[in-house]
Amino acid sequence: MSHSIANAGMRVNSKAELIERQFRCMCEVSGILSKAKNIEETLSGILGVLHNQAGLRHGVITLYDPENSLIQVGAVYSDSESVNKHSSSVKYQPGEGIVGRVLEINESIVLGRISSEPRFLDRLELYDLELPFIGVPIRDAKGNAIGVLAAQPDVPADDYLPERTVFMKATADLLSQTVRLLVNVEEGQTIARERDELRREVRAKYGFDNMVVGHSEGMRRVFDQVRRVAKWDSTVLILGESGTGKELIANAIHYNSPRAHNPFICLNCASLPENLLESELFGHEKGAFTNAVKQRKGRFEQADGGTLFLDEIGEISALFQAKLLRVLQEGTLERVGGGQTIKVNVRIVAATNRNLEEEVEKGNFREDLYYRLNVMAIQIPALRERLVDVPELSEFLLNKISRNQGRDLRLTDSAVRMLMSHDWPGNVRQLENCLERAAVMSEEGTIDCDVISLPDGQRNQHTFAAAPVAAQVDLDSPDMDERERLIAALEQAGWVQAKAARLLGMTPRQIAYRIQTMKINVRKL
Repeated sequence: MSHSIANAGMRVNSKAELIERQFRCMCEVSGILSKAKNIEETLSGILGVLHNQAGLRHGVITLYDPENSLIQVGAVYSDSESVNKHSSSVKYQPGEGIVGRVLEINESIVLGRISSEPRFLDRLELYDLELPFIGVPIRDAKGNAIGVLAAQPDVPADDYLPERTVFMKATADLLSQTVRLLVNVEEGQTIARERDELRREVRAKYGFDNMVVGHSEGMRRVFDQVRRVAKWDSTVLILGESGTGKELIANAIHYNSPRAHNPFICLNCASLPENLLESELFGHEKGAFTNAVKQRKGRFEQADGGTLFLDEIGEISALFQAKLLRVLQEGTLERVGGGQTIKVNVRIVAATNRNLEEEVEKGNFREDLYYRLNVMAIQIPALRERLVDVPELSEFLLNKISRNQGRDLRLTDSAVRMLMSHDWPGNVRQLENCLERAAVMSEEGTIDCDVISLPDGQRNQHTFAAAPVAAQVDLDSPDMDERERLIAALEQAGWVQAKAARLLGMTPRQIAYRIQTMKINVRKL
């Protein structure tokens, strides 16, 4: 830390001498800015010029990060290696310390002696406490503070602090445009890379190869319909119970369509009251209602050129149905509180778990809107109607859970048989939750019947009557390991250990010992 009284430093004998030095310094700063390519190098170079040419030492440039609401160090001038290394971790809240205060009030702060200021935090361990301090805001085109330029004149307070402050302000003004441009360029490059990576990831996730999980007749029909409809702009209505994967199908349609490079915007229509739903979909003008403090684009405008997915479309009111129909028919809208007609190019994919034909007959849903939405209908079968897909679907979901947990997970045959014996009223979503819960309970990563927990009353009676689980299990099968064989015997014996012992030719004590050592959760039937 440089906490000793400063040397004479760059004292000047006259105001004219000071102005001449500052002029030469400003020329060098302008030269650096004209060649700016990298923000860190540019900022560091400017602080070096201020130190060497203008006698402004311990220079620091901090920039405001609106995403995290923090002020972070962009560059610092110091001979101390520890200070340079430490500076990247130093952050301030707006209003915190002198730097935070400069940004908060958007005005310069000048101190004749920094140690006299109680708000001084010295987090950088950089400043000379006996020297003056000048902090000036770096502003954007609208005059808002986006950062702070701070430095210490290398002489104790003299008669020229006002002139040094004016020079610092002029430097901050020069910095402003370059900082904005460089930040935007670097952020743009980062965003572009992230966007391209995300697109590749999303396409892989929702590609047909990844989507085709299940070979039942019902799902093959769904996959074929998705393939056919994806390449056209026709409106799609996805029908199915909650948890069947309607949003997954909507994603697959969008990301395999010519609109894949454009936005995919989702809105659950059941999650908002009617007044907020209108604002959310169509946007609003500033002052349209009490909390409308600024203009806001709605989901239709956000999805322009892409796809808008309207989930739970059957829940919207009759009044709002009329407003939605107008947009779908004319391709135009008006923001709430606005009079300007805005044209949008949006593909609509809607979904519902209601029977809209019945709702039309009851008078709850407009017939003209129903036919506008039902250009191409895709009916997703409930999981209980395609139990043959459960093994493949379980494997797919378990691989996903395995990646999230960072370990290998395995589903035993007896566990698969157990999963196939249930109705799954919550459909695929319930199956996934069940598998995730079982994975958490499995210490070794092997998911067997003992760690699968399902509510009572969800057993598929037809499946059990046609193919009882116990009759299907060959306890002498060479494909079963000892743990699987023991669990199969317990299942066959109704989880009565004495009966299972007789099936395996063991004593109850042997059975109990193996249950303990193999960490089998005994089910209570």
